[in-house]
Amino acid sequence: MSDTPTRTPAKVNYLNNRDILKEIHLSKNTYCWYADRVNDHQYDIILPSLDKINQRTIAEARRNRADRIKRETGEVVNDKKIPNTDLVFRITCWDHIPKAPKKPTKAELKKRSKLEDIFELDAPEEDSLADLVEEPVLDLNHVRVNFPPFEHYRINEEKEPFIVGRSHWRGDLETGEFSKDHGEMTRKLAMMFMKLCERYATRSNWRGYTYNEEMRGQALLQLSQIGLQFDESKSQNPFAYYTAAITNSFTRILNIEKKNQNIRDDILEMNGLNPSWTRQNSGSKSMAAMSGPVVTTYEE
Repeated sequence: MSDTPTRTPAKVNYLNNRDILKEIHLSKNTYCWYADRVNDHQYDIILPSLDKINQRTIAEARRNRADRIKRETGEVVNDKKIPNTDLVFRITCWDHIPKAPKKPTKAELKKRSKLEDIFELDAPEEDSLADLVEEPVLDLNHVRVNFPPFEHYRINEEKEPFIVGRSHWRGDLETGEFSKDHGEMTRKLAMMFMKLCERYATRSNWRGYTYNEEMRGQALLQLSQIGLQFDESKSQNPFAYYTAAITNSFTRILNIEKKNQNIRDDILEMNGLNPSWTRQNSGSKSMAAMSGPVVTTYEE
């Protein structure tokens, strides 16, 4: 036998936060207007308002820019030599997002239903995906958008800010308009979502379910809806954010399937038939089973 120790294969990191953050950024850029799409899209710091642009945040933005240049190119840059005019500030704001329409009152809904009955109007179609997807509301006063809106600013020699970018905007700054549907998710980010769902479905506590494919489909649908809502100003760990969303989707399908199985077992027991092995092995019976089979009679 050889005395050479066996080497354990190194773990393959199939996804990392840096790559996911890059694809999130590129996806959001497709929904944005920039004065210079090459130089103005990459922000150096995220701030809640323009008032937060001061000496401290400018210095922090310089350090962030120097770190990014070193990480991407390997070049070591003295952050103190970076001009203030080169910095890009991302400001989270809702000023350019239209106000959401007011919800109708109960009296208005009642009046509308009466008019629909009188004129035999068709009721508006409900969104078939509304019950399947849990989409958080970012702001109650404005139109729902797929990620927190923002604007990009630079500062001139007098440290006065001027806008160089705006999210959810189509066209130029003067003649353009608000739009939330003209962009798209990058193909690479979509492939990352598929990989996340596939790898999560192979975990020991999920892979044994016969409806594992439905769980993956639900998780993928959820990620496609909330994928860009990840807020870079609050966290730099999108992997954990997406994993939590996938876990919720898997658990939701599991609860739905368990509920449906209990209904099927109740119907079988009510008609004097054997329920599923899960119900039989649990050692408990439903109230419907203890009350005996239901006999239905029909009168002529």
